[in-house]
Amino acid sequence: MNIGLTGGIACGKSTVASMLVRRGALLIDADRIAREVVEPGTPALTQVIERFGADLLLEDGSLDRKKLGERVFGNTAALKDLEALLHPPIRAAMRERMEAYETQHPDKLVVVDVPLLYESHLQAMYSEVMVVYVPRHVQMERLMKRDGLTEEQANKRLDAQMPIEKKKELADIVIDNSGTIEETEQQIELFWSERGLS
Repeated sequence: MNIGLTGGIACGKSTVASMLVRRGALLIDADRIAREVVEPGTPALTQVIERFGADLLLEDGSLDRKKLGERVFGNTAALKDLEALLHPPIRAAMRERMEAYETQHPDKLVVVDVPLLYESHLQAMYSEVMVVYVPRHVQMERLMKRDGLTEEQANKRLDAQMPIEKKKELADIVIDNSGTIEETEQQIELFWSERGLS
C-alpha cells in the first residue's frame, strides 16, 4: 500500500512524515530525489546547464539551486522548460523506489512525500493522498516565524501554490495539524489502525 503525502508550505508535512516513519512506514522524499537527479555527472544536470547557462555551476561542479530558482521564479516559460527537463527523471526515480519498496516490503506502508503533488497532477500514482492541513492564517504565521519573512513575502510564497483549502477538498485523508503535536499524533494513530497497519 502506498500514499502520496502533501500539504502546503509550513503545514508540517515533515512532522507527519516522521510520525508515519516511526510507526514503520517507508519514506520516499521527492525533494531529495529532485536534488539527486541534478548531481554532478547526471544527464539532467547537463541539460539544465545547456538550457540555463554554465554560470549555474558551483566550483565543485554541483548546481547552484538558489541561483537557478531565482532565474526561473516568475518566468513561466523558463519554469516550464525546467519542469520538462526535471520532472521525467524525478518521476521515474520515484516509481522505481516505490516498486522496489513494495516488492521488498509488501507488508509496509510506502509514503511518498511530494510538496507539489496536485500541482504536478501526480495523484494517480498513489492509492490515496494524505494532505497535511492548517488554515492559511496559521500557514502565514508559521512561515513568517520559520523563515523570517515579512507578511508580503509570505503571501507571495503561499500564492505561488495551490490554495490549501483546495488541496484539503481533493484529499483522501486530511490530517489537521493546526492543534497540538499530540492531536496530530492521535490522527496518525487513528489512520494507522483504520488501515490495519498496527
